[in-house]
Amino acid sequence: MRKIQMACILAALTAILMQSCRSTNPDEAKMDGFINDLMKKMTLEEKIGQLNLLDFGIIVTGQKGSDNIAEKIKKGQVGELCNVMGSENVRNIQRIAVEESRLKIPLLFGLDVIHGYKTAFPVPLAMSSTWDLAAIEKAARIAAREASADGICWTYSPMVDICRDARWGRIAEGAGEDTFLGSAIAAAMVHGYQGEDLAADTTLMACVKHFALYGAPEAGRDYNMVDMSRNRMYNDYLPPYRAAIDAGAGSVMASFNEIDGIPATANKWLLTELLRDDWGFNGFVVSDYTGIMEMVDHGIGDTATVAARSLAAGMDMDIVSEFYLNTLPTSLKEGRVSEVQINTACRRVLEAKYKLGLFDDPYKYCNPDRAKDIYTDENRAFARKIASESFVLLKNDKVLPLQKKGKIALIGPLADTRSNMPGTWSVSVDLSKPATLKEALTQAAENTAHIIYAKGSNLFADAAIEESATMFGRSLNRDNRTEKQLLDEALQAARGADVIVAALGESSEMSGECSSRSDISIPDVQQRLLEALVNTGKPVVLVLFTGRPLTLEWENDHVPAILNVWFGGTEAAPAIADALFGDVNPGGKLTVTFPRNIGQIPIFYNHKNTGRPLAGDGKSFEKFRSNYLDVSNEPLYPFGYGLSYATFDYSDVKLNTTAMDARGELTASVTVTNTGKIDGTEVVQLYIRDIVGSITRPVKELKGFEKVSIKAGESETVNFKITPEMLKFYNYNLQYVFEAGDFEVMIGGNSRDVKSTCFTLTDQ
Repeated sequence: MRKIQMACILAALTAILMQSCRSTNPDEAKMDGFINDLMKKMTLEEKIGQLNLLDFGIIVTGQKGSDNIAEKIKKGQVGELCNVMGSENVRNIQRIAVEESRLKIPLLFGLDVIHGYKTAFPVPLAMSSTWDLAAIEKAARIAAREASADGICWTYSPMVDICRDARWGRIAEGAGEDTFLGSAIAAAMVHGYQGEDLAADTTLMACVKHFALYGAPEAGRDYNMVDMSRNRMYNDYLPPYRAAIDAGAGSVMASFNEIDGIPATANKWLLTELLRDDWGFNGFVVSDYTGIMEMVDHGIGDTATVAARSLAAGMDMDIVSEFYLNTLPTSLKEGRVSEVQINTACRRVLEAKYKLGLFDDPYKYCNPDRAKDIYTDENRAFARKIASESFVLLKNDKVLPLQKKGKIALIGPLADTRSNMPGTWSVSVDLSKPATLKEALTQAAENTAHIIYAKGSNLFADAAIEESATMFGRSLNRDNRTEKQLLDEALQAARGADVIVAALGESSEMSGECSSRSDISIPDVQQRLLEALVNTGKPVVLVLFTGRPLTLEWENDHVPAILNVWFGGTEAAPAIADALFGDVNPGGKLTVTFPRNIGQIPIFYNHKNTGRPLAGDGKSFEKFRSNYLDVSNEPLYPFGYGLSYATFDYSDVKLNTTAMDARGELTASVTVTNTGKIDGTEVVQLYIRDIVGSITRPVKELKGFEKVSIKAGESETVNFKITPEMLKFYNYNLQYVFEAGDFEVMIGGNSRDVKSTCFTLTDQ
């Protein structure tokens, strides 16, 4: 009991000290005064009610919903709702809270606005492939304007989990495998959602997820164990979360996995010592869907125990399980939790509502006149543009761009589907509105080319697997003809065409939450279709739909052209047509490594050497070296890779000096020449290797990039400033330092094909 009392005293002193420090800011002092007065009026039940987030029922991702929501709102037992859409719906529910409850405290309304609202942009992994921070921020800004016009004030985004295992379906929701790029994108998205003024009625409060390490589950299976060293955490996985916090994110969502044997939802080191004490985060933390409840299955306690452990760890809000609501009053009497802990969590939630301006105007997001901001022609035009810039040209043997003439056979189960175009987690999109690829190509051909369509195959040979992969209204309307009948029809269409466009790959729900795959190749029946199309001898363009890296070794060896279009959002189809016909020159670059086969996973560019690295080119087997008998160590497509209809040549790297001290800087320069016949964009990438360190260091790390547009036949010199700050890392003692020594500078169009030189950092 003395330990509990001492913890309560320390928590109270900390809260007083924080409040005293903040009182020097007039706005925060005003907020503190308002919330102090409000909390004096609140009962224990009403305080706990502010920690209770319920699902209104549009989408359920976990194990439990809730009944009698209106009555609970009236009693002050609900602080937030998720999955409510429509300004009129939000107004009607908000009215119950502010007109029929005792203290009239407004509700927060949250939704998974992951990559757009009604106007959907490419899935986040695709968006990252643009390497365009300004465009990514603008997409988040448009999403905020649309969602806030329809009643939403809080988004469960950005997802900033680093992932290096393509089996994990939620890789589609993040920015890929790299810490540097992921951190930059995390900050850009927070700025886009929250803008300059969180109280404006066109902004959303961001929720950074999933804290932490969620993207590294064992076996690539969702919700699974994660186990890694602190050194890897600090250097590789934690920085994007930190970048989002530093950008001002108002809330954080805990991850489902455990860390050091304790689930993140109840991990005090993670939620308090790291997030609040070390990083200075002052927003609120929310569990993921039923995350508190699920700790019973993790095996760390019963209902009351896991709720108490979560609150004590720094978890402010409980989604759906209602464990806080149902157990904390008794746990308080029993001394499991303290009133200070409940008050602290309640205050954080009330502060978020205050910062959003809900106490001044609880209906601020319910203006029906703002419906004009949603799914506008301007928003759709930008979505089309950014979609085309996200496409990655993986291979092109002089087949693309297509000419708008002759006969084009469009074949594949993804060629004539509307609902699959936006991609996973497009929960607010009207799935009847996106164009199909068939429609877009027909329109783009302008009656100068004839489009011949055939489905060719189903998504999977197995009907049950296809049903699991086409949930949430994304059915591909399975064709009950035999595989041979579908194939014969496709081959007939192909024989009458000049070129074949094969629309194959994943359906939208084959990636995303709970969509882990043990086989990341193109599904069986589609592979057989593609082989038959290639065997016709006609030129084939594979338009690849996917939310993750796939194993494409056969495709790379046999298909003349491969355009990876990911899932491009509501304007995906016209954007694909733009790229295929050359109206847009695709310039996307991979932000994840594509393996040759599943056995190479996890695979990522910034790995470390072993004590027995390959001495050769990495492609041939060497006995007693770190390699495979049956496949090279090299990926099929490296991080940063992507072709263009233009071609680019890089000069040697030049440094303005080959030595730099601890207070200095140097400039690395490279001249990039467009040696092609059309204009294009190139993402010029800077990598650095710390050759000798006090701990082992990666073979290279991304430290800068610049996207440049270069006209045909012209050159552009790109300069990168390198400072000691860029060379820092967390050492064995988790101190953030740089170390004197030699460094290799590499610049190129991807992580593999680079020009390099060296410099020395001195400690003087």
